[in-house]
Amino acid sequence: IAAVAEEFFTGRYIDAPPAPGKRGGAFCSYTVPSAHPYVLLNHTGRIGDALTMAHELGHGVHAALARPRGVFEFTTPLTVAETASIVGETIVLERLLDQAPDAATRLSLLAESLDGAVAAVFRQVAMNRFEDRVHNERRDSGELAVESINAAWLDTQADLLGDSVERSDEYGIWWSYVPHFIDTPGYVYAYAYGNLLALSVYRRYEEEGEGFVGSYLDLLRAGGSMPPEDLGKIVGVDLADPGFWASGLDLIERQLDAAEQAAAEADRI
Repeated sequence: IAAVAEEFFTGRYIDAPPAPGKRGGAFCSYTVPSAHPYVLLNHTGRIGDALTMAHELGHGVHAALARPRGVFEFTTPLTVAETASIVGETIVLERLLDQAPDAATRLSLLAESLDGAVAAVFRQVAMNRFEDRVHNERRDSGELAVESINAAWLDTQADLLGDSVERSDEYGIWWSYVPHFIDTPGYVYAYAYGNLLALSVYRRYEEEGEGFVGSYLDLLRAGGSMPPEDLGKIVGVDLADPGFWASGLDLIERQLDAAEQAAAEADRI
């Protein structure tokens, strides 16, 4: 982390496009328990790549620790699949924020993290409300016309966007570009659930420090061998407690406050 920060903050990091013939983005492939996980990252020299690597290596650590569970239990349900990745990414983000040389750099880091939180939590919740609404309307009323689906999308997006975005009729069809509604029903709920769970687990780590590490590693070693509620008990959290989930939202709010402060400092420079 320190080496990456030094390269970036001293201006030696070069923002480069992906190499010819290489795909962008990143992923971690678990393959099978008898083989170690594989991580792909097409490094382009951006600080975001360091955070992406931390995220994907978190997946890799989770898979590596859970390999002894065997082929049926070492992969996790989506509700807990993001735990190690987001915890790892957040640890790196906090380190980078501590080493950032000025307010503008802190603001850039925080803005990117907040963009991710909006996409991974708040937007997923809005899409889940859309998915829930159209499925229930289909059960109650029969086959839905496209216009009814569009109206459901616009209504449920209103809670997310508020008055910050003018929602046109053309925007009503945007539900159709989200493949999860067709290919992976319930995905958006599980993704928001998993992201908030990971942020809340990180907050628990902040509170307990090194004493939390042992139980956290036990959680990762358990893989997908238990329901999420039982996995949470390994690290002493109750997923039925609204306060647990609120602690993840508190972390997002803390980052927002820090971003506003960094923006104000940058304006004064």
